[in-house]
Amino acid sequence: MKIYLAEFNSPIGTLYVASSDQGVVCLSLSGRKNLLKSLEKRLPDMELEENAEKNRDVIKQVKEYFSGARKRFNHPLHVMGTEFQKRVWRQLCQVPFGQTASYKEIAEKIGNPKAMRAVGQANHQNLIPIIIPCHRIIGANGDLVGFGGGVALKRFLLSHEGVLQQR
Repeated sequence: MKIYLAEFNSPIGTLYVASSDQGVVCLSLSGRKNLLKSLEKRLPDMELEENAEKNRDVIKQVKEYFSGARKRFNHPLHVMGTEFQKRVWRQLCQVPFGQTASYKEIAEKIGNPKAMRAVGQANHQNLIPIIIPCHRIIGANGDLVGFGGGVALKRFLLSHEGVLQQR
């Protein structure tokens, strides 16, 4: 499978995006090396090509998100995961900009109310953060927990969306 890579600057640093002809496969907040490592686990036979043009629309949408001009993404996604993970990720996309949900609420929405830890693991396996908004998922007590980019970045994103006061 051909995967198109690009990098771009954002308010949180350099981001790396990978897409297939079907849609976005990965958006890395933690560097090119981590993006490639994640992709190699899921697509060991991929053919990589540097191609900003193939990623132009998704880069534009992410930049619009950071500028405050976009609250929902509509670029096609090419998600790779188990059926359970895909159900969780679809439900994450239902949490609107500027709102949060708990792991428990997501588990209940997907019809598996005891699967809070599994929802957390699915969040951890999300290769397309921000677009699949795992940063909007918080602990049942309101704590900012479980974000691969770290709590400071989660706080920044939720502040950007108006959920939290900037600290």
